[in-house]
Amino acid sequence: MAIKNIIFDIGRVLIGFEWKEYMKSMFDEETAKAVTEALWMTKYWHELDRAVIPQDEILEMFYSAAPAYKKEIKQAFDNVGKCIIRRPYAADWIDSYKERGFHVYFLSNYSEHLMKVNPQAIDFISHMDGGVFSCDVKAIKPDPKIYKDLLDKYDLQPDECLFLDDQEPNVLEARELGIHAVQYFDYDQVRAEIEKEIESCSREAKNEI
Repeated sequence: MAIKNIIFDIGRVLIGFEWKEYMKSMFDEETAKAVTEALWMTKYWHELDRAVIPQDEILEMFYSAAPAYKKEIKQAFDNVGKCIIRRPYAADWIDSYKERGFHVYFLSNYSEHLMKVNPQAIDFISHMDGGVFSCDVKAIKPDPKIYKDLLDKYDLQPDECLFLDDQEPNVLEARELGIHAVQYFDYDQVRAEIEKEIESCSREAKNEI
């Protein structure tokens, strides 16, 4: 089948999540290390994206990882929107596929907290035909549920979809579900791979006629 739908991951694809620079700008080296490990080096951050456990309880989990830095953890958490930076090419990239007749969607592990602290960083979703955030369906990639929720929501056929994500497990799970998928390493690389995949599927579709 020919590709009809392009599905974007958001984090580290359409936005940057520059937490290392963010932490350096806020704290001394020792504090930055402790807060970084408490926030991003544990499994608790993923629970924000999953949105099953209340946020207050997740904050307590962060604190438990570095009790001496509770104040700093809260400060970093409250201001985390500062480390989310929209890629300059995001909207134009989406529009380039729309102009060619593709439908464009997003499939993202993303929390309500990030949406609230920096909504402008993801304003490009208004250019898309829709999508699914993990916090809305209580599942995070590579759980097959989140992929199926997107397919079901928009009545998409897996073999007509092309998914791009920066995490290999997420790409592999998409392929397991019959979705064409490429891994994002950088903008130029993934654009070239997308074109190859589109052309390959187009040729296969023509041969089936």
